[in-house]
Amino acid sequence: MIPYSYSLHKIHHPKEFGFDADDYSRFKFGDGLVAQQFGRELATGFIRDFLENDDITEQIVVISSPYCFIPTATFAMKDYFVYQLNHWLAEQGKPVVQEAKVHRTITYKEDYGALSAEDRMKLIGNDSFHIDKDFLKGKTLFFLDDIKITGSHERMILKMVREYGLKNDIFMLYFAELANPDIHPNIENFLNYHCVKSVFDLDNIIEDGYFRFNTRIVKYILNCEFNSFVTFLERQDKDFISSLYNLSLGNSYHEIESYAKNFNFLKNYLNNKNYKLI
Repeated sequence: MIPYSYSLHKIHHPKEFGFDADDYSRFKFGDGLVAQQFGRELATGFIRDFLENDDITEQIVVISSPYCFIPTATFAMKDYFVYQLNHWLAEQGKPVVQEAKVHRTITYKEDYGALSAEDRMKLIGNDSFHIDKDFLKGKTLFFLDDIKITGSHERMILKMVREYGLKNDIFMLYFAELANPDIHPNIENFLNYHCVKSVFDLDNIIEDGYFRFNTRIVKYILNCEFNSFVTFLERQDKDFISSLYNLSLGNSYHEIESYAKNFNFLKNYLNNKNYKLI
């Protein structure tokens, strides 16, 4: 089984990406409007470059990047990719997309984007991925991710595919791909944090009306310096604080020692807010 790989943007130069680096950074920290743009662009490009010339007759299943409880940034992009692809499929008289999830058990808290290819595989190699094999039988699978840097995530997906004995046609779809091996993989962190230098840079993303929580922003907030965390939290509304707490619990971040001080303050802050409201 050899998967077909497609990326809308191929990065050959460390300062030229084919997309706006600030937009990408905002996307990674929950900007739903940029996710909408990226998802539509990826679908349009893939339809133009592949689907218009290839007759896929099987039911298509779109699968976003693996996650535990809190979705990744790719999940928001996936929604708009599916919407755009469904428009085209319906016009062609073909079945619209189904979706599935890769369940992921995560074993680390480190910032993946700063690591080398070797260190990435060491880190991610301990994670476990799970999917509903029976649901996928006889269907064409589109595994969606925002960026391919070293291919470690892709190797883990294909390892899962082999372990489950999946015989499906498989497509690995990316918004962008690092195509120049001479560029260090930490370019991913350069892009991730291009417009987010501190927790306070999140305010305009959260307040723009399109914000969507993801794993990166939750971890980033819980991991920031304590005094900054307190100040940041006091500037947020109750719904945001409740969501931050509930999502943190869902991903078991209350069990991570390096998050403990901020998490406990968050818990007490939320309880005190509720007490005052009562």
